[in-house]
Amino acid sequence: MNIRHHIFAVAAAAMLTTGAYAADIKLGVSGPFTGGSASMGVSMRDGVRLAAKEINAAGGINGNKIVLVERDDEAKNERGVQIAQELINNEKVVATLGYINTGVALASQRFYQDAKIPVMNNVATGSILTKQFPNAPENYVFRNAAPDNIQAPLIAKEAVEKRGLKKVAILADSTNYGQLGREDLEKALKGYGVTPVAVEKFNIGDVDMTSQLLKAKNAGADVILTYAIGPELAQIANGMAKLGWKKPMIGSWTLSMASFIDTAGKNGNGATMPQTYIQTPSTTAKRKAFQAAYLAEFKPKNNNIASPVSAAQGYDSVYLLAAAIKQANSTEGPKIVAALQDLKTPVDGVVITYNKPFSATDHDAIKMKDVVMGVVENGRVEFLNAEDATPKKK
Repeated sequence: MNIRHHIFAVAAAAMLTTGAYAADIKLGVSGPFTGGSASMGVSMRDGVRLAAKEINAAGGINGNKIVLVERDDEAKNERGVQIAQELINNEKVVATLGYINTGVALASQRFYQDAKIPVMNNVATGSILTKQFPNAPENYVFRNAAPDNIQAPLIAKEAVEKRGLKKVAILADSTNYGQLGREDLEKALKGYGVTPVAVEKFNIGDVDMTSQLLKAKNAGADVILTYAIGPELAQIANGMAKLGWKKPMIGSWTLSMASFIDTAGKNGNGATMPQTYIQTPSTTAKRKAFQAAYLAEFKPKNNNIASPVSAAQGYDSVYLLAAAIKQANSTEGPKIVAALQDLKTPVDGVVITYNKPFSATDHDAIKMKDVVMGVVENGRVEFLNAEDATPKKK
């Protein structure tokens, strides 16, 4: 009897060691929780926390509990690299969620690619992110955010096609995000036969955009297109007000950030941007439940999520990954990737219902039809077009 018990105990221990019945599923979470990008990073992290809490309360993934290993990458490439190595080598995560900044993602995710550990980019939008390793036999990089090669055409369409504004000035920050986004914008404008009258660059931390705005004004610009992160966007809106020169401001999704809206105040009204999710009284039970749970759990200022897009995409990214792990019945990277590329069951997300969102050749879940245009109105982002308030199924 003792021998039989001993054999059973050894077998059970062996299964635990191999991960067949691992008690915990460790997921990395990497994002900027301090600094100028913190409103995006914290919102994303809190969305991830909320989803993990819900999944664990419902029994976990195949009976196993999600454990989040969170790290602040400070929006710094070198810090992101250190964290990636730590999460892979020391924490032994089975996947990582996050990345707000395109530069940090590009610097960091190569380590996951080499280790055959999936990365789910839930906020970073650089077009190249999911195609960074085109010659690899397997691609371990996925995304459920709207890439810049979707956002840029929407920005150009709003400015040129819908509003007839062809004297375009581009103001983009000097980060990888800003400059890659600028390239996508110029390509999209070229499709309309439009060449910008001014293309200006600025650095993170700049507090005076007078020089860039004067060049745009003197060039006869009738619209300002932006690709930037952080509160510098507010300096553009405030700088135009200071000059007494008010022109439409249309840019990437980051114009929805609290750091822009709060700092720009009334000068930010009318700023327009692509969005995957807008925090408004919602039309679906899923969105209502998400908003109620998020506000109750994290109590953001004035009940406004600092970065609703980041929160919603962070939340959805956990459910997408959980669905793949459940389907694979494994935490092995190659098996998770195979499941993600062929999810059998739709995932009911906040942004959309994900119905086979990935394939072997396409690791971007969000498509053009999933993105709407938002506009800043009196301290909040609203739908630019009322008909977009009803979410679409994917």
